[in-house]
Amino acid sequence: MTLETEFVAQGPAAPRRPAHLTPLPLRSAVLHPESSLGRWQDLNGAATIPHCVENLEATGTIANFRRLAEAGENGPEGAFAGPWFADTDLYKTIEAMGWEIGRSGTDAWTPWLADLAGLMEKTQAEDGYLNTYVQGVEGQERFAHPDFTHELYSAGHLIQAAVALHRGSRDERFLQIGRRVADFVVKLDDGKGNPIIDGHPEVETALVELYRETGEQDYLTAAERQIDRRGHRSLEPGRFGSLYYQDHLPVRENTEAIGHSVRQLYLAAGATDVYLENGDETLLRAMEKLWRSAFGTKMYITGGHGSRHRDEAYGDPFELPPDRAYAETCASIAAFQWGWRMLLATGQAHYADEMERALFNGIAASTSHTGKAFFYSNPLQLRTGHEGSDEDSPSERLPWYGCACCPPNIARLIASLQGYTATGTAGALQLHLLHAGTYSTDGLSVTVETQYPYDGELVIRASGSGELSVRIPAWAVGATASGVELVAGEYFKTRIEDGEELRISLPMNATLVRADDRVDAVRGCVAVLRGPLVFCVEQADLPEGVVVEQLHLDPAAPITTETTEGDVAPVRLRLTGVVRALEPALYTTLPARTEGSAIEFTAIPYNAWANRGPGAMRVWLPVR
Repeated sequence: MTLETEFVAQGPAAPRRPAHLTPLPLRSAVLHPESSLGRWQDLNGAATIPHCVENLEATGTIANFRRLAEAGENGPEGAFAGPWFADTDLYKTIEAMGWEIGRSGTDAWTPWLADLAGLMEKTQAEDGYLNTYVQGVEGQERFAHPDFTHELYSAGHLIQAAVALHRGSRDERFLQIGRRVADFVVKLDDGKGNPIIDGHPEVETALVELYRETGEQDYLTAAERQIDRRGHRSLEPGRFGSLYYQDHLPVRENTEAIGHSVRQLYLAAGATDVYLENGDETLLRAMEKLWRSAFGTKMYITGGHGSRHRDEAYGDPFELPPDRAYAETCASIAAFQWGWRMLLATGQAHYADEMERALFNGIAASTSHTGKAFFYSNPLQLRTGHEGSDEDSPSERLPWYGCACCPPNIARLIASLQGYTATGTAGALQLHLLHAGTYSTDGLSVTVETQYPYDGELVIRASGSGELSVRIPAWAVGATASGVELVAGEYFKTRIEDGEELRISLPMNATLVRADDRVDAVRGCVAVLRGPLVFCVEQADLPEGVVVEQLHLDPAAPITTETTEGDVAPVRLRLTGVVRALEPALYTTLPARTEGSAIEFTAIPYNAWANRGPGAMRVWLPVR
């Protein structure tokens, strides 16, 4: 007789090969429920995930499975609903449920998941193939158009959903469905000259994670082949060219972030995952160069990626117009996921710095305070008089989209968020995202009390003893621990004993930041930051008769911080500047301008904007 070993659920990325850092098991990090991220996780479970389910039902995404599962001899009745990749919105929602079950233990979706598993089992082909668009639309053939049918992209999200449910609830049913899909991909991509890749990368990181979950080497090999075969222009270039599909250069040769930003970032995450398992240093070196391009020349100050609406793509270096920022929510999420993998691979703090920037700004801005409305694109400026009736550039968050990739993507990230906070091995713990919570590894557990990111004071209490590392953000110059100054942008490392209390103070002074002069769109402007948060000015906070475009900030004036209980923004800043009269004509000659009248005005965290209705907003403020 053998005793079953204790099941240890892993988080969203669980390398088998030893990495520089080791993620904590899923339940070894708990965000305190009263913290900002803890409340977001609860809202995500109570509102966002059910909202996704309601819309998946209403838009026919689940019906696509039902019509195939219940098809008679004459084929399925009715028409396929939604875009050709609609399956992926369902899979991301299932993944969110897997992580939420693992986090909270909820059984609210058990009957729904059982019914859905039955539909998927009946729909899945004998050889494992599963795609309701190709299977359900007359005349469609498998991989006839791999540039746009998203068949492997869809397979990847199904695999990730299966892994999350297995880690969160030990569900075997979905895992078997996912494995059958992966086995199909393995045979499809068998190393005998079959060049099939997908126009939308994503299956790469999914295959690696399934390898991590099952130990099946074929899944890792399939991921390696996907990486090696990309970039040889095997896909039809279409109207946006090969770079849109990340098929313009081999992965190891591409050093510039370019093309569709989400595809670029998902591919980078997959390549980093492959490196983490096979140790191919050429992949890591390529990813480091790509990172410098994406984050050094093409990232918005809010952690957004992609400046072009036309093809949801990166622009040229330093092409970062605030009002035309596409900055798709999915791109910030993909960047966050890639940053985590680069952090695991190298242990370098700047990757966690950028994860934090994206999380508290670009990603946090995507979701309303109700958890039921979302931004797809995330501009850094909304002009007075903006015509926002189109979902491609709305004036406020919308409950759903024709292409609804972002809401369920948000749901799956937030449900698994604790899995990105800390790493550790026996007797050693590293804290990367500074937030109130409890983080545990063998021999050492710490409880962090803080109001971060709105306050910079952290109290860390130890249970057990060991080596503790705490990331000191790059912006936190002057940070101290027990009166000793710390180095910003690095990890503060110390041995902590059982019962010991460590106090860290991060200065939370508001600062003005300017962009490189090559970012022409914001020349002569500054952004206001406090800690990790980017602030913005919103029309809702200005007096009647004054519009956002009239404001000019006085950079020499002091900035006052205000705490606001129960408000959409827990912290506000009071700024000083002038209101200048608007020009009488579109273009005028250059006489001396009047100084304008003095004004004090309020800035709120960018992540809180548009929660009081539509209205003008801007992050970058011209200086007087």
